[in-house]
Amino acid sequence: MSDIKVGITNLEETRIYGLRKMSNDKTISADIKTISEKYHFIVDKPDAVLPFYVLSRNYDVKSRDFELFIGGTLKNEKLEFQVIPAGEYASITVRPKLGLLWGAAVGEAKTYFYTKWLPDSKYEALNLEYEYHTEKSMGRNPSVDIMFAIRKNQ
Repeated sequence: MSDIKVGITNLEETRIYGLRKMSNDKTISADIKTISEKYHFIVDKPDAVLPFYVLSRNYDVKSRDFELFIGGTLKNEKLEFQVIPAGEYASITVRPKLGLLWGAAVGEAKTYFYTKWLPDSKYEALNLEYEYHTEKSMGRNPSVDIMFAIRKNQ
């Protein structure tokens, strides 16, 4: 895990359109697949829609439940909208394990962020994070950026 790099960036507010569902650490993989398929059906684009966001917020440590929102910037009356607030974000670029295991790579990056980087930083997490898929997520050497909403410790 020592090769994981965390960067800090300021982002502007972004409005995304998609579908939301309550999820849990145990059901996240199936939930992402189901919601992504519904989203692609609604926007009538069975293949990649970029940029594509997989957002989670309001994580409850005890129940391990959280709100999951999946979508993109394509506006559609059948979709809800979600605002990603402006502010500081920590970012980690992730590459899939063995070329296709995104879940393991994302999980490793999140564990590193919350257990190693965050406690030693001057920041606190704001309980909002998202995967930001762009053209970089496609092709022979794919990668995805994971963004964590943060603020300086009070």
